[in-house]
Amino acid sequence: MEKYEIIDATIYIYVKSKDSLATCPYCNQSSNKIHSYYSRNFQDFPIQDKKVVIVLKNRKFFCKNPECSKKTFAERFQFISDNPKRTKRLEDEILNNSINISSVAASKILRRNIANKLESTICEIIKKSNSN
Repeated sequence: MEKYEIIDATIYIYVKSKDSLATCPYCNQSSNKIHSYYSRNFQDFPIQDKKVVIVLKNRKFFCKNPECSKKTFAERFQFISDNPKRTKRLEDEILNNSINISSVAASKILRRNIANKLESTICEIIKKSNSN
C-alpha cells in the first residue's frame, strides 16, 4: 500500500506490487524489464461502512523470450481477474447476498452496505458462477 484517501463515503487505497519480476502469461518466461505503468480501479469489501476502491498501479513488462508471440504483457494478480470491476472475494459476497432473492432486492442491499451494483451486474455474476 502506498497511500489512502477518504472522499465522501469511499476509501481509495493506492497499491502496487513489491515483486521485481513478473511472469509472461503466454510463455512463462520471467522478466524484470518494465515497459510502462497504468492504473486499474476496482471495488473491494467496505471498511467501517465506507465503500472501498482499490487503485492498483499495474506494470507492463517486456517479454524477454524472443520466441514468444507477445512483446509485452501486464503483471497479473490472483485476487482479481484480468478485467476486474471488483475483487474475487467481493464477487463471492455479492453472489452470496443475491443467490436467493431478486436482483432488484439484492441491488438495494448491496448499494446500501457493500458496493455500487446494478441489477444487470448481479445477474452477470450469477450467470458466470453457474457456468464455472
